[in-house]
Order: sequence, then C-alpha cells, then structure tokens
Amino acid sequence: MNKFLRIIAVLLVAGSLVGCSRRAETTHTEEEEGIAVTAWGDRYEIFAEADPLVVGQVSKSHTHVTILEGFPPLKEGAVSAILRGGQGAQQAFRQERALRDGIFSIEIKPAQAGIFDLSFQVDGPAGAETIPAGRVRVGEGDSLGLLVEPPHYGPPDRPSADPPAGEPISFLKEQQWRTDFATAWAREGAVHRGVRGPARIRPAAGGEALLTAPLDGVVATTTRAFVGMEVPRGATVVRLTPRVGSDRSLEQIRSEYELAQARSKRLEELLKLEAVSQAEVEEARARAKTLSAELHAIGGGGSQVEVRSPLAGRIAEVLVVPGQAVAAGTPLARVVRTKPLWVEVAMRPADVGALAHGVAGLVLYPSGGQAPVTFGAREVRLVSRAPEVNRATGSVGTILEVRTDSPLRPGTAVNAEVLLPEEVRGIVVPASAVIDDGGVPVLYIQLEGESFIRQEVRVATTQGDTVLVEGLPVGARIVTRGGAAIRRAALLRSGPPEGHVH
Repeated sequence: MNKFLRIIAVLLVAGSLVGCSRRAETTHTEEEEGIAVTAWGDRYEIFAEADPLVVGQVSKSHTHVTILEGFPPLKEGAVSAILRGGQGAQQAFRQERALRDGIFSIEIKPAQAGIFDLSFQVDGPAGAETIPAGRVRVGEGDSLGLLVEPPHYGPPDRPSADPPAGEPISFLKEQQWRTDFATAWAREGAVHRGVRGPARIRPAAGGEALLTAPLDGVVATTTRAFVGMEVPRGATVVRLTPRVGSDRSLEQIRSEYELAQARSKRLEELLKLEAVSQAEVEEARARAKTLSAELHAIGGGGSQVEVRSPLAGRIAEVLVVPGQAVAAGTPLARVVRTKPLWVEVAMRPADVGALAHGVAGLVLYPSGGQAPVTFGAREVRLVSRAPEVNRATGSVGTILEVRTDSPLRPGTAVNAEVLLPEEVRGIVVPASAVIDDGGVPVLYIQLEGESFIRQEVRVATTQGDTVLVEGLPVGARIVTRGGAAIRRAALLRSGPPEGHVH
C-alpha cells in the first residue's frame, strides 16, 4: 500500500511540474504579444506588464511600483497610466488600491488608435512623481498595440542608451522586495590616490592625564567614577579620606584642633583678668595654629580630599575601588580627551615623500568587518613625520590629527589610508555592488524590472566604501545591494521555471 501511494505522489509531482512549465511558456508568450516597460524616476521604479492595447478593449496592466529609497514595494497610494497623444489630448487610467503589496492592476481602455506617449503617475508616501515610460501604439480591430519606443535607459542627464547585452538572469520583484536590495545608475567619479600603512589611534599630545593620590588615604565611598564617564575640566573624579598615620586619625587631629582653639580663647579672656600669664596664652595660640596647619595640609580643612581632572574628557580607566587604602602617588584613574585624536601610521619610507603636497583626507579600515571611516581634508591635519626609519619595523612613523568626532576609540589598531590631493577618474560604485564570484569581481546590471546580467569588472582601487572599477559601461543600472542574491538565483536558474502569480 505504501509503495502504491509513493507512485501516485511521484505522478502528481511530475504533472504539477509540467503544468508549471506550460504556464511559464504561456506567460512568456503573452508578454511577447503584450507590453512590458521598466522606467525609473527619482523616487519610484515602474515595471509594468500589460496586454496589447486595442481601442475599446480593457487591457490590464500589472504595474510593479518600488520606492527607490530603501527599495520597499509601494503598499499604499495611487498609480495612474497616462496615454498622451500628439495634439496634447490625454487619457488617464487610475488605480487607487494595490492588488498586493507593490502591484497595482490598472485597467487601460483606450478611446482611440494611434501612437501615444506612455507615462505613469505615482502618488505615494515618497511624494508624487510622473515617470515617462516610452511610446506605445494603440491598435484597432485585429491590429494589436505594442511598444514602439522603449523608455529612456540611463541617468536623466545623459542620452538614452541601449542596455548592455548578455544572458539575462531572472530575479522577480517579489524576491527583490524580500532582500536587502537597491539599484542605481553607474556614474563617473573620482577617488584620491592614497598611501597605506598599519596605524593605531591614541589621544593627542596633552590629551591624557593620570590622576594620582596626593597623600595617604582611603578612597571614599562617595566616589562614583566609572569607565566612559564624561568629566569637564576641574570635575571631581575620586574622593579620598586622608590618613595621618597609624596612631592618629583625621578625626583625632580635628578634635585636638578644636580643643586647642577653645582653650586659646578661654586663656585670652583670663588674660584680660590677669588670671593667667602672657606666656600661657602664646603657647595655646601656637598649639592651635600648629594643629590648624596640620589639618589643612592633609585635608584642606574638610573631611575629604577631592582629586580633580585637569582636562575635559572621558574616564578611560578607574584603577581603585571605594574603601581601598592608597599611598601618596598611587594611580587612581586615567582621563583622556576624545577630540582631537592622533593616528600614528607606520608608512613605507618611499611613501612618506608623497605627503609633502598635502593631505586630502584619511580613511581608517577597522578589523572585524566594520565599515571604513572616512575623514575629509578639513577634518585631518598632518602633525609630523619621524626624521628616521624605525630600525625594528623599517617604517617611518607619521602622525595625523583627526579634529572631528570619531566612532573609533583610542587604542584601536586599524589600517590607514592617507589620501593625497591627486585624483583618479573613472566609474565609481559602492563597495557593496562588487561581488566575489569565485575569485572574479562582478557586478550585476539591471536590464529591465526583473532581468539582470552578470558583468565582470576589474577593481582599479578601493577607497573607503567606494570602488573605482574598469569594464563597466557608463549609465548602466547596477545593483548596489543584493548582488549575492542574484548570483544565487543564477546558480539555480536551471531549476523548474516559475512565473508571476498575479
């Protein structure tokens, strides 16, 4: 019985695969007979698939609308398909509700035959935008309406170009919307030449202070210092209760001083009555004065000594805990100034001379896959270059000052690239657009809404989160995020065909 059920299951699966294949072939045929356009605006991307346009007949256009910022599907809003004739007359067909997230089924029923400019009006959360989508012919009777002139392909400030040729890879809108995905026009740009070297971040000169105990004492329980705490200049970091010696405490000295002061006052009153001698009064005054000096010397006349920060910054280390006994000179805490910071770069001797023409910026590459941190020319200053080559490392120590806030902390080891004024021009793309395909750097170019091709490139230079590449046509629509997902789809393209479910 189980064997019989397995045979039935296999036959059902085979039948479903054949059905899917036929449905995919039917969909492909319908798309060839209909209209499919892809157009980009500043806010939205339009990918529309429609039946042939015939006067008096309803043609359903399944219009996929993507918000370019973040690349989500348009879920709420209205989309209109507009046919504009040569005399300025136009017909608009509006759909105010999405069939599904990102898909608007617009019913187009042309009133007259001819050649029309096609555009789409989108009213959504990213704003309103009208996107030209080429020219179409509206047929009459048995004459079917088809696409006459495709939409503009390329950046708006450049002439329209033909999409690059290649074997297309299908990557559906539903897949794009579920992936961290984005596209953009490939444009010319410039990157600076640079010199690199390992580096370490540290506080600038005078930007670090080690606080020590000024006397023997005990860390008071009122001390609230912690690592990362921001402290202004002159702020109390650690409080100490002084210790005078093993046989006398601060309270004992204070009591002795108060008694000596009270006795001195009583003797002064008795001296007026000539009940005591002048010598006794002088001796009492001297005793009170000595105890007062001793009390102020160890505690400022108070119960605690406050150890203050000589600079504004943040506490990098707390080296004691409340209740701990410390001797004079014991390190208590370390305060560092987080701005400006110094970056010490170990540079090759041959590269140091290039800094003579100035510094155009600095890029720091942290370890652990963190994103590069870039500083512009106004944020970086060349402080110094060592006068000799380090014998141990064979490098020349170079110090650059970063004047602005940095997410990197002092003590961090990084790789640094010092940018030079000289520039190199070419096609500049985000580093996230370049995919390692078996050791070959590739980009993916979008031909239409769901059609892409693989393009091998050569990486000329990498600078921060941008890459200058060779072998990429100017004006191509490239995938800036999500190329790895398209690569996986390409590896699986030999699987069962699939079509849209609208």
